[in-house]
Amino acid sequence: MAINASIATVGLVKFDGTGNFGLWQRRVKDLLVQQGLVKALYGKTKKPEKMTDDEWEELDMKAVSTIRLLLADEVMYDVMEENSTAGIWLNLEKRYMSKSLTNKLHLKQKLYGLKMTEGADLRQHINTFKQIISDMLRIDIKFEDEDKAMMLLTSLPASYEHLVTTLLYGKETLELEEVSGALLDHYQRKHKDSAESSGEGLVVKGYQDRGRKKDKDDKSARGRSKSKSKTVKCFKCQKKGHMKRECPEWNKGKEESSTSVNVVADSESDGDMLSVSSSTDGLNNSWLLDSACSFHVTPHRNWFDTYRSINCGSVRMGNDATCTIIGMGTIKIKMSDGVVRTLEEVRHIPDMRKNLISLGTLDSKGYSYKSENGIMKVSKGAMVVMTGQKISSNVYKLLGNTILGGVAAVAESEDDDTLLWHMRLGHMSERGMRELHKRNLLTGIKSCKLDFCKYTVLWESSVGKAWVYFLKNKSEAFAKFKIWKAEVENQTGRKIKCLRTDNGTEYRDGDFLKFCEEHGPSQKTARCLRLNAELPKIFWAEAVDMACYIINRSPRVALDGKVAEEVWTGQEVDYSFMRIFGCPAYVHISGEDRSKLDPKSKKCIFLGFKKGVKGYKLWDPVAQKVVISRDVVFDEKSMTKAFKEEKSQAAESSNNIGRSTVQDSTRSDRPKRNKRPPVRYGFEDLVSYALLTSSEDPSTFQEAIESSEKDKWMEAMVEENESLSKNKTWELTELPKGKKPIGCKWVFKKKEAVSEKEGERFKARLVAKGYSQRHGIDYDEVFSPVVRHTSIRAVLALVADQDLELEQLDVKTAFLHGNLEEEIFMEQPEGFKQPGTENLVCRLKKSLYGLKQSPRQWYKRFDSYMIQIGYTRCEYDCCVYVRILEDGSYIFLLLYVDDMLIAAKSMCEVNRLKSLLHKEFEMKDLGAAKKILGMEIRRDREARKLWLSQKNYIRKVLEKFSMLDAKPVSTPLANHFRLSGSQCPKNEEEIENMSKVPYASAVGCLMYAMVCTRPDLAHAVSTVSRYMANPGREHWNAVKWIFRYLKGTAEHGILFSRQPGTNSVVGYVDADYAGEVDDRRSTTGYVFTLSGGPICWKSTLQSIVAMSTTEAEYMAVAEAAKEALWLKGLVKELGLNQGGVQMHCDSQSAIYLAKNQVYHARTKHIDVRFHKIRELIVTGDIVLEKVHTSENAADMLTKPVTTAKFKHCLDLVNVSSL
Repeated sequence: MAINASIATVGLVKFDGTGNFGLWQRRVKDLLVQQGLVKALYGKTKKPEKMTDDEWEELDMKAVSTIRLLLADEVMYDVMEENSTAGIWLNLEKRYMSKSLTNKLHLKQKLYGLKMTEGADLRQHINTFKQIISDMLRIDIKFEDEDKAMMLLTSLPASYEHLVTTLLYGKETLELEEVSGALLDHYQRKHKDSAESSGEGLVVKGYQDRGRKKDKDDKSARGRSKSKSKTVKCFKCQKKGHMKRECPEWNKGKEESSTSVNVVADSESDGDMLSVSSSTDGLNNSWLLDSACSFHVTPHRNWFDTYRSINCGSVRMGNDATCTIIGMGTIKIKMSDGVVRTLEEVRHIPDMRKNLISLGTLDSKGYSYKSENGIMKVSKGAMVVMTGQKISSNVYKLLGNTILGGVAAVAESEDDDTLLWHMRLGHMSERGMRELHKRNLLTGIKSCKLDFCKYTVLWESSVGKAWVYFLKNKSEAFAKFKIWKAEVENQTGRKIKCLRTDNGTEYRDGDFLKFCEEHGPSQKTARCLRLNAELPKIFWAEAVDMACYIINRSPRVALDGKVAEEVWTGQEVDYSFMRIFGCPAYVHISGEDRSKLDPKSKKCIFLGFKKGVKGYKLWDPVAQKVVISRDVVFDEKSMTKAFKEEKSQAAESSNNIGRSTVQDSTRSDRPKRNKRPPVRYGFEDLVSYALLTSSEDPSTFQEAIESSEKDKWMEAMVEENESLSKNKTWELTELPKGKKPIGCKWVFKKKEAVSEKEGERFKARLVAKGYSQRHGIDYDEVFSPVVRHTSIRAVLALVADQDLELEQLDVKTAFLHGNLEEEIFMEQPEGFKQPGTENLVCRLKKSLYGLKQSPRQWYKRFDSYMIQIGYTRCEYDCCVYVRILEDGSYIFLLLYVDDMLIAAKSMCEVNRLKSLLHKEFEMKDLGAAKKILGMEIRRDREARKLWLSQKNYIRKVLEKFSMLDAKPVSTPLANHFRLSGSQCPKNEEEIENMSKVPYASAVGCLMYAMVCTRPDLAHAVSTVSRYMANPGREHWNAVKWIFRYLKGTAEHGILFSRQPGTNSVVGYVDADYAGEVDDRRSTTGYVFTLSGGPICWKSTLQSIVAMSTTEAEYMAVAEAAKEALWLKGLVKELGLNQGGVQMHCDSQSAIYLAKNQVYHARTKHIDVRFHKIRELIVTGDIVLEKVHTSENAADMLTKPVTTAKFKHCLDLVNVSSL
């Protein structure tokens, strides 16, 4: 029963002699392994010595029964005589896996004759192909991987010809997995786009007699052919001879309209049903060529070049919903050949989901169409006017793009009016706008249908009416509150019952609290409302004031959809003078204030309204002052246009480029760019960036104590406060005259678990607001070193090679251990003010987080202690500390601010150092190192291997920039990207569009991954980072391409391992001559390895223009030699004594120039500093050797290379998937 249960669990099918015997045999063997019976397959001669004969017999009988239970009756008869497992197994192999010539001939004929028919399932075809290959492998017929890939491609039908050409283009070798993967990707994408659903039937009713007539039975007067009438079957009455719409039972009882006819205008179609696939997502902006469509249809109002509103019929959907045809006009389409053609009599149906071109209409106008090999061509005579690509069994997508018509630019259009009011009302929600529209308060709009808007405000607060008062100082809050209280209570005749605040110090003042106790309102705390406007920060008060103005005039849920201002005043609100906040406004200049030649208006910025004054409040950027005027002309079109352009750009898909291979080719010259000053991000971009980088961690003390995890945050704050008190960080004192205290705030962060035992860590840190410090008064020196990433990787390489212990520590409140040398006063921390001392301030004695000098003071304290206990500070990296033990082994300590790594041969020595550190500093022992600076560490100590990766960081970055669902590519930068300065924005509009792209943030995230564990990104990141000051659209596309590469290689990392000949530093260096388009400078690339993995790499432009390939390679060698010399010194201090550092270069002429100090006229101009390499070669510090270009790992650091070459370079330096 146990055996039967396990068989049922794995779901094996009985072998009947016709299926795939090899696959069945593999699964049965796996089942025997799980049951512990696999030994029986090899016969009694292989019986273990410790096993008795009885035990063997029992084992063999169980195995026999398992195999027999998995055989069908017709096969069971063939092995009935066999009583042993080995006998049954051999019998089956002879019958179904024979190595005879007959069987080999059969399998080869099957393989060479395998052809996929048109329309067949590609996945099944590939599975069949791989099954045959697997069967042939079992009888010792082997093929090269490239031959298998070629045979798979030749077995495809003609419709795959274009894809096969793409796969073969520029390739030197092919791999079966690469080919099958590309084919399956294409197949799945194609079927995803064209997946058919039940569809939506469209029945059209019109008001003009434009087509065939109907008799009283609603049958077509033209009729059908007799043969078709006999076979067609009605879905209503199940009778033959008519369709459902012609069925008497279906039309029974329905009202006849004398004007109801089919709008089929000159169409040859027999019906007026239109099937539209509802699952073709991503085709909303494409045209579909549909033979079942009665006329051209689109839902897009802004596509029309000419347009007229008409009432020409209604459309009944398949779910009985009725839609109206509200207009008709012409639309211009730019075809794939570049010719612009006009589509006439296009119906505008807003509720349609797709854009349809009626082939019947085209046929009636003299056009013909023909489809072949998945391509449809629409022709008139010999001229092809349209081309479509097949996306499903009966639907083709037009190859062309719609040109937005002139009608779309009319400001009075319905969509623009809706958008205009949406922006005037501070991006009010669609629900709120509908409430106002119902009451006819918004003039000029017919509907309130909004597209997605990331700025939309959903006013769901329970607050009724709002007021805003602006303060120069917090101390004014009490006086303003009393003014407001008197005003409100006089207007309403009611007393204030409750006062909600953000628990700020201005509300906890003694006078304020006393006033509240005497006059009634009780205080409660709530989160602050933060509002950002699309203007510089100096206008934040005006933005808040305008927001308050709009809130009071917005429908409120708490007031059952009523407007707070109307409820408060009892008067209807007038919205006619509302304008978009921040829009350009032109103020009229009266005749007395100007001469005849002066302009009649000046450009200002709309900031809102001034209470009690009729007129608009405006900002004059020239005079730098606020003006009030009633004679104003507003330019709101520029705001709505920019908003729509931003939305259209945001809708661009990052998946519009398929998987591509990179080809080597000669680059072409481009015009030199016009250098521009750096472009600063506008305030709205800072808001977008803040939204992009937002997290779930509280940003204020109030948010922390009101969150669902308040207990954990409070515990973290108490722990931090106790640590501060224990270290005697400050003493309370009165603020001396003439001194100004700096502020402080709580910073909260959830940290990932370092080990499996502990969960997520809640960290609270009290940070001083050091940005208010003044140089020379509050601080002097601020520089503080940290350990280099190269040093970390070098130590980890030694850890893997020598099998060292690797432990990690974290210093609690590290900066508090540094002693301050300046006198600094700080406000008491929020939530932890001592009773009775609220008016005192903190005189800092220790260096607190946030102070500019804190890192330096902490490092000085730690450095002095390490020297004191007998450790040596490395000369080549002052954050690496080394000590030679009595047995000659080394112990290392690496310091990065408050994170430490300790490595040593003996765990006793590691624990001894930990003990010394615990006595001096408050430490947290994190045990065996798992993660340092975002780099994840994995070890296999038995195999002496160590992996270093950033897979979690990369996934977070992909999620942050919405690239998690992007399509992977095989290289970080394809050769079709020829980035240059000429692609930078050239006008204000392009600059404005690109300012909304988080280019700098994206490149910064990529750069950190490259610096830590991804040398494969070096060249790509170096290239895109050159345009940080003024990036263009093509530069952003290149950044997204790198993200797509990361999507497929998120788990790639560095492998350090102990291998023969890898226990010394080895370098590879290369140069790409004149590869930079703008200045024609060359690119230097080098990588150095230790223990098989890369510890240092670089890809950068050379500082001067090289005049030959030799010169470029020679300068690259000289640059790499400087790094090699530093690495040699570092590893020597780490106990690794090696001779000269081997450097591999693929330029024989550069090697000759470096080794032979012969004067030559062609090299006399090379700078003296590059000739340092000659001296290093003479002294033996550098050993320069020739390597073939195909074996030079640095080749990938200087230019885009082919996929095969790129993978080989990664293999040379042990960068691969973990």
